[in-house]
Amino acid sequence: MFPERLETERLALTPLTSDHVDPLDFYELCSADAAHIEEVTESLPWEPHQTPKETKKFLDGLGQQWSDAQNAEYAVRVRPEEDDEIAGAVGLNPDWDRRTGELGIWLRKPFWGRGYYGEAFAELTRVAFERLDLELVEILHKHGNEKSQRATEKFTERFGGRHEGRFRNLWSGPEVADAHRYTISQAEYEQTR
Repeated sequence: MFPERLETERLALTPLTSDHVDPLDFYELCSADAAHIEEVTESLPWEPHQTPKETKKFLDGLGQQWSDAQNAEYAVRVRPEEDDEIAGAVGLNPDWDRRTGELGIWLRKPFWGRGYYGEAFAELTRVAFERLDLELVEILHKHGNEKSQRATEKFTERFGGRHEGRFRNLWSGPEVADAHRYTISQAEYEQTR
């Protein structure tokens, strides 16, 4: 159902599963000892991994979700992929009943500020509307995350979307917090193509 490989001008997206990503390599990026990990996960709904076993279980779970068409998580690599370095991860989580796909992304700090957020999200938005025939994509970010707010506003404006508002206690993870919701409809997407 989900494409096995997606390419943009600068990025390659491949399944974030144990079949495609070495769990030990991914653990090095997600562990409590990874460079800048506290800054990276500050506004994410997950905490750094404590053991390689936790990372393996995480990747296996994503593989099962992929097989069940519940979630498509991709490793983000900068092209050309000569060193095979993972820059982060991006996902499309469809809610089939609501015909809505939630987009999410995290990038390692050396890859911040390069426009990869919008590039990866644009490709997954294309998949959501053109391949999966969803009616809406949504993006949530934790209240107070100014970097995500700027990137999300820029992205949604590009495709005619909107800020739906600030929702109390919508963000869950290490802490419950308010979140902002942005959406783009399939019709809005089509008008901007």
